[in-house]
Amino acid sequence: MTRQARRNLNVVMGLVAVIAFMVGLTFAAVPLYRIFCERTGFEGTPIRADVAGQRGKAIDRMVTVSFTGDVNQSMPWAFYPKQNKIEAKVGETYLAFFEAKNLSDKPITGTATFNVSPELWGPYFVKIECFCFTEQTLQPGESIEMPVTFYLDPALADDKLLNRMSDVTLSYTFFKAADQPSAQDAPAKVGSAEPASKPAVN
Repeated sequence: MTRQARRNLNVVMGLVAVIAFMVGLTFAAVPLYRIFCERTGFEGTPIRADVAGQRGKAIDRMVTVSFTGDVNQSMPWAFYPKQNKIEAKVGETYLAFFEAKNLSDKPITGTATFNVSPELWGPYFVKIECFCFTEQTLQPGESIEMPVTFYLDPALADDKLLNRMSDVTLSYTFFKAADQPSAQDAPAKVGSAEPASKPAVN
């Protein structure tokens, strides 16, 4: 091999390495971005607690926490909160439930995205345990109740922008997991629709 041919080969190998590195960054960007949001509350993402006892002492302030649930259009599930809202004392721990049902004739694995609104609440809405931390698999026609344990960080009392706010909404949207097959039509309309047997809410 001539000197020029070796140089050309080195250039090509260098370009291949750069492209492979960029592709790797692309795949890593989504999980890294999610981790960043969970740690900082960026864009209304609730904080994930490493230890339940990290919060400060409860304070005499009540906040109305509302819940919403939705599914991506390709996701053949029904998904909704079991309660519309909870009156939460800042600093105390609460448990809320959501229900999901697989409306298709195939096993489906889903993953949930989440956020709170207004976004200012993000750094103070702390989730201890949540179904959204892991993928969920439902068999055809299977229903499941999924809990989320959370609290509102008393540090929010020092945020002057929240002084006049007493309402926050926790929202989830379910998507098919990345390794799922192409979307199949569900036997019933899905989305934010709720089944006829939906339980009474607060």
